[in-house]
Amino acid sequence: MSGHAGTTRRPAIAVAALCAGAVVAVLLGVYGREHQPTFRPITTFGFGSMIEMKVYLALAVGVLVVVQLITALWLYGKLGLRAPSWLGIGHRITGALAIVLSLPVAFHCLWALGMQVGSTTPTRVVVHGIAGCAVYGAFVVKVVAVQSRSTPSWLLPLAGGLLFALFVTVVWTSAIWYVGANGWPSSTGY
Repeated sequence: MSGHAGTTRRPAIAVAALCAGAVVAVLLGVYGREHQPTFRPITTFGFGSMIEMKVYLALAVGVLVVVQLITALWLYGKLGLRAPSWLGIGHRITGALAIVLSLPVAFHCLWALGMQVGSTTPTRVVVHGIAGCAVYGAFVVKVVAVQSRSTPSWLLPLAGGLLFALFVTVVWTSAIWYVGANGWPSSTGY
């Protein structure tokens, strides 16, 4: 199968990207499971508590991934609107911001709380932990898909869609759940 300007598409790159992403996700999960949780924040970036920081940053990430979906659909011509020249840069910037804002939240989840599993652990918590680790594996796959001109054409939309779905799952099982169950966080939480 041929690609851009005579570039040969290589399924092996897609397989390698998927394997690398799986390794990242599994390593994060193993770390989260084996690390002894500290139950304390490292920093709150000016928020009054760790939960306040995590909820607000996660909600910002949620907004950014919705923007990512809309701009990706626009770039691929799925909205029926001509994409302006700046849209690709805007898409990359909002994607980078989503990842950057997610990192302190994820780090605090792994460091302070660890990967919680077991028969007494609520399903929401297990799903949140697994999806949270998988986000960064999907991110690795998407970066490879974006950077390599010889990956199969299906890899980028698959990686982007998977990354979007995982981020939505993580935000839904954390920040959105928290606000629904407890209201907006205060500076007195954990």
